[in-house]
Amino acid sequence: MAKQQRKEIGLAVIGCGTIGRIRAEFARAYPGVGWIGVCDIKSDLGHKLRDDVDADFFTNDYKELLNRPEVTATIIATDENFHFDPTMLAIEKGHDLFIEKPLATDARQSAKILEAIEANNIDAVVGYTQRFRRRFLAIKEKLTTGQIGDVHSVVTRAFMNRMVPIATVRRTQDRATLTPMVVSGTHSLDMSMWLMEGKVPKSVFAQSSDKVLSEWGTKDSTFGVFTMEDGTIWSMNISWALPEVWPGSVYGLEIGIVGTDGVIDIEDTHRDVVLASNHEQGGGYVPDGYNPPPRHVDFLTSYPPGDLHNGQLWGPMREETNSWFQRIYAGQETPHATAADGHRNLLMTMAMDVSAKRGVPVALPADPEELMRELTG
Repeated sequence: MAKQQRKEIGLAVIGCGTIGRIRAEFARAYPGVGWIGVCDIKSDLGHKLRDDVDADFFTNDYKELLNRPEVTATIIATDENFHFDPTMLAIEKGHDLFIEKPLATDARQSAKILEAIEANNIDAVVGYTQRFRRRFLAIKEKLTTGQIGDVHSVVTRAFMNRMVPIATVRRTQDRATLTPMVVSGTHSLDMSMWLMEGKVPKSVFAQSSDKVLSEWGTKDSTFGVFTMEDGTIWSMNISWALPEVWPGSVYGLEIGIVGTDGVIDIEDTHRDVVLASNHEQGGGYVPDGYNPPPRHVDFLTSYPPGDLHNGQLWGPMREETNSWFQRIYAGQETPHATAADGHRNLLMTMAMDVSAKRGVPVALPADPEELMRELTG
């Protein structure tokens, strides 16, 4: 991205839940943001966020907000199933875009979003927060500079507490595409593909199990093996059905990357800082009305957005959000995932689900129409 003249940001935040709130709070503290409008269908959430960040405008109608002349940039932070309509309107208005993953939960809608972004030359990024953690930036640099040669074998494993899927699926009955890979495995998939940048997936074979979370309309685990066009093999798996007492707030990740000249072995399970206490520990995505059993052990720093200190959130989501403001305010290069990355990630995660359903490998890139026909038919 070329350097450009600094321009004051007029920001629209669509969705005032946990993530929308976090990013709006960062926006209020960023000097390049001159105007903030917020929107949510729940007035209580919206009014509270408006008051807390001293927003200039609140509405229940995203169209009303996105049509405001002050708005130059939009954050899409609604529930996963409701990204399409506000995103398309923001593209029509020419706004810079930050879209929480995924672009959409319908592969056909995701394709339409990407097509519109590219046709209108919109600068759009997707929320893959882990790219902004120091350890992964350091690893990316070593790979980019060829320190382990040509990568030929990769293993990725993600473990998650089951409160995340329960919190996700209980918000909607439209659950056909709210699977471990599409909703959460996409983060570890994006990280692995970013670290393997330049590798093009050719096919995937996957299998799933659903002994625990079938009552919630989703799977427990999905394991798959990708083959790349250059012969690189990559084993990718996620289980988001760990017991509620599992100490990790959200994500535990391990990645092994083997190249012709070396290896990088990543242990990102957060078991290096463990808290055990007589006091009950919270954290993670605990849905309203859901009462998990108490847990007294916690892996500190395992909440992906970051950690609270003195009433403020510190960590990768702060870096990611402020870097986006700097990107559109001053034209700074950033490591954000692009809309093309986001669409690719969705198709790959859905292809894993289709392969698991069929019991045979799926060729890549997959067709959005075929994916949706298979997953929702």
